[in-house]
Amino acid sequence: MTPEEIGKTIRDARRAQGLRQDQLAAAAGVGVRFLVELEAGKPTAQIGKTLSVLAALGCRLTIEQPRVAHETTS
Repeated sequence: MTPEEIGKTIRDARRAQGLRQDQLAAAAGVGVRFLVELEAGKPTAQIGKTLSVLAALGCRLTIEQPRVAHETTS
């Protein structure tokens, strides 16, 4: 995902829950400016604050490790 896609996902989830930016920011313990920039796709958004916003929305972030092909020797 890109920062823009993450921001859009957060914005869409906030709107679906009927929350204003100031309400979500307060629930997540972040500033409104941070949330505005996060939703806009700011690439340097702090990961800890981003995770707090996701948690406040009830969202879960999943990271998958890439599959690595193992070499076999005879």
